[in-house]
Amino acid sequence: MSAENKIENTGDKIEGKIKETTGKALGNERMEAEGKGDQVKGDLKQAVEHLKDAFKH
Repeated sequence: MSAENKIENTGDKIEGKIKETTGKALGNERMEAEGKGDQVKGDLKQAVEHLKDAFKH
């Protein structure tokens, strides 16, 4: 996994956590759900990168 991809995936997860926390604090269920979705997106991207790395070696 390249450093650029790792940073991007971590950024998605952090952004999602911030959005989720903000949504919870404001009572905004939609924002909270979007935040959780962003975190899942980051996790999925990271999993795909790990699979790519596994097949390279």
